[in-house]
Amino acid sequence: MRIAVMGAGSIGGYFGGMLARAGHDVSLIARGAHLEAIKSNGLKVVRDDEEFTVQCQSTEDPTEVGPVDLALLCVKTYQNEVAIPLMQPLVGPNTTVLCLQNGVDSYLRAAEILGEQSVLPGAAFIEAGLLGPGTVQQTGGVVRIIFGETNGAEMPRCQAIRDAFVGAGVSAEVLPDIKAGLWEKFLFIATMAGVTCMAGATLPELMPQPHWRKVVLACLAEIEAVGRAGGVGLPSDIVPDTVIYMENNLGDLNASMYTDLLAGRPLELEALNGAVVRLGQEAGAATPINDVIYAMLKNLQTGS
Repeated sequence: MRIAVMGAGSIGGYFGGMLARAGHDVSLIARGAHLEAIKSNGLKVVRDDEEFTVQCQSTEDPTEVGPVDLALLCVKTYQNEVAIPLMQPLVGPNTTVLCLQNGVDSYLRAAEILGEQSVLPGAAFIEAGLLGPGTVQQTGGVVRIIFGETNGAEMPRCQAIRDAFVGAGVSAEVLPDIKAGLWEKFLFIATMAGVTCMAGATLPELMPQPHWRKVVLACLAEIEAVGRAGGVGLPSDIVPDTVIYMENNLGDLNASMYTDLLAGRPLELEALNGAVVRLGQEAGAATPINDVIYAMLKNLQTGS
């Protein structure tokens, strides 16, 4: 399969590296020192139990790549207005754009620009980061991709994409209700990102403290209520199951938005807690915790 990764940073780089090692024709679209390092030395992928380097086409200009079978959209959501139009040379009549961004409606912007028929909503469950230019690191035992057609059908393109990921050693699942799947991740990531940024501490630091644990649980319940008010078919035990997941994986959990906050980078606030507030207003559900998170972080979302 011919694959392009738009935003081959930590998450995009990891999936691109795994797919390239499995024999797919992968092009990495990146910028700056990271791009130059990949061009010079290849992309190095570091996992808990192994490390490897792959040689891929790498560029900052998608016109050098041309139409592909699969394009992974992995840039931060605040980069969409610039990045998505740049993807147009990658999209031909048979191209699928798989959106692996945070948020429950981030894929809609890609659909507006690149065509609704081309775009699949999806989500990635992974802890990854950059060790330095040209080197991505994945930690922990959780690596999973979910995606699906918005109408619930399992089309041949979904099967082909799933097979490509599974063949590359990445767990992938096609969901009949991708909206519910996106909300399951959204509930977790928006809570972790919002509360840790508001508190100025990591989730492993916050969960043992009863007063912060109470805030985390209340934020989870608030986002669940917004989803249900909007008609999302969330599992009945979504909140307790998410808490169990948090507690079982505390050592590996780190919100990328909190990392961005500490580094003075822009924040995905609008796609996460801002979306909770906006969708809550649309559905008539109160969002007092996320209102406070959004207000506290609003002036910091463009970075420093």
